[in-house]
Amino acid sequence: MAANEQLAMLVQPDRVHRAVYADAGVFDLEMERIFGRAWLVLGHASQVPKPGDYFTTRMGREPVIVVRKDADAIGVLVNRCAHRGATVCAEGRGHVERFVCPYHGWSYDRSGALRAVPVPGGYDKKKLENISLTPVPRVAVYRGFIFASLAAGGPSLEEFLGPARSSFDDLVDRAPGGELEVAGGVFKHAYNGNWKLVLENHLDGAHPLYVHASSIAAARGAPEPGAPGAEHYFDIAVRQMRQNGAPEALWESIGVWATPRGHGWLGDYHTDKRLTGGEDHPVFKEYKKKLIQKAGQAEAERILAVTRWNTIIYPNCSFMSQFRQLRIIHPLAVDRSVIYTYSFRMKDAPEQMFRDTIAFANVVNGTGSLVLADDLEVYERLQRGLASGTAEWVYLGRGYGRDADEADGTRRGASGTSEVFIRAQLQAWLGYMTQR
Repeated sequence: MAANEQLAMLVQPDRVHRAVYADAGVFDLEMERIFGRAWLVLGHASQVPKPGDYFTTRMGREPVIVVRKDADAIGVLVNRCAHRGATVCAEGRGHVERFVCPYHGWSYDRSGALRAVPVPGGYDKKKLENISLTPVPRVAVYRGFIFASLAAGGPSLEEFLGPARSSFDDLVDRAPGGELEVAGGVFKHAYNGNWKLVLENHLDGAHPLYVHASSIAAARGAPEPGAPGAEHYFDIAVRQMRQNGAPEALWESIGVWATPRGHGWLGDYHTDKRLTGGEDHPVFKEYKKKLIQKAGQAEAERILAVTRWNTIIYPNCSFMSQFRQLRIIHPLAVDRSVIYTYSFRMKDAPEQMFRDTIAFANVVNGTGSLVLADDLEVYERLQRGLASGTAEWVYLGRGYGRDADEADGTRRGASGTSEVFIRAQLQAWLGYMTQR
């Protein structure tokens, strides 16, 4: 096990050692000290709407079950039978009265308490009374998003999120009445690279013009996004891909913010006007009318004035407020990661808003999309390069020394392409890894 002093040497103010991405021993320690301590985003309350509804996921190396225990409480249980260790629930989701282990039939209620054991006379009854599915010690919900931590102590969820709460507020407030639901299925894809690469890429304003050159060209060759009555299914994605081809000066002018816990976001570019083809579009006008009815004129104007899109919640989540997309990162190995991508429906918004969300997911975030293919190729090239032992350091000096502290505790990049967010993520990484 690496000593804290050795770990501290891996992260320096404007550079990071390649071992942070390529050393299997470092990865093992991350599973214990980061994914075993931090608050992790697991999903959304709409995935378990009724008592007994559940879905399965992972917290680092721990397989877990997220279950609606009763009308008001959501629990998270380690997906491992207390008898012989078998996985109780297969991958997926469902509804139960009890969780039953497929190996020997031990059954547990929704809170994880042991309720029945076949042939119980062969066991010490007093010991059986203390056996259960192991509960994850801390579970909390913010604006419908489910978080859990494997650590019994530590910062509260509110402390952990800090200023990044406002990104969740932006996503939820945009729904008339504040009601969101996960809908349309889930994309799952893997890449042969470290889990940190995707979190760094999603706030990187310097890469779109180059990494996405092929999808930008494809979008420029696509039919023009239609006026009312002549829309294409893929219009919203075509607009976004074309925006990726904006000149460097525009990317320099956008905003990028980071927090001390490694969270961050991009803003000041994707407006509703750009995404819908004009605020006079009938669908957008209907949506805005409903938002005003629910929130009032002034609050609706405030909500729509927020121009935040990619947000990172370190260490396992990325989401896009205006596109209503959520991505959860699952590390499997130092050079292998899986991403789950979910789409949200705004319950009281025009149906075409959800159609646009799905179109965006298919064309931009889907497993066969033009944009995602670009990113996955780069992640794997990065990992191959980082595995080389000749060059030890990765330089992260863009904007270093010129970024500015904000009144809300965030740090804003000197320009839209500042690497302030990577430096913040790595400082958060170092804090988790060296905490005794």
